[in-house]
Amino acid sequence: MKIAIRTYYGKGHKKLFDLLEKHQAEVQTLMRAVEGLVSYSLARNSKGGFSVTVCQNKSGITKCIKTKRNFISKHAPDLSLDAMHIIEGSIITHMK
Repeated sequence: MKIAIRTYYGKGHKKLFDLLEKHQAEVQTLMRAVEGLVSYSLARNSKGGFSVTVCQNKSGITKCIKTKRNFISKHAPDLSLDAMHIIEGSIITHMK
C-alpha cells in the first residue's frame, strides 16, 4: 500500500478547508469512487490543514490527487494557494 500526506498552509488554505468542509459529502463521494482507495482523511490545524490518503498502489494516489485538483478547479477556480508539503511512501503497517 501507498500513503500520501499533504500539508497545506499559508495564503488561501483556510478558504480551501472551508470549501472542502462545506462540500464534504461530494468530496467523500468523489474519493470513494477512486479505484484502490483504502482511506482518505482531511484535518484542520492552526496553519491550514492536511490530508492523508492511503491507496492500494501509486496509481490510486495519483488518481486521488487529480480528483481533488479537479474538484477545487470546479468549485474555486480563482482560489490562490501558498505552499503545500508532500510526503509519500510505502506503508509498513496499517491498522483500522
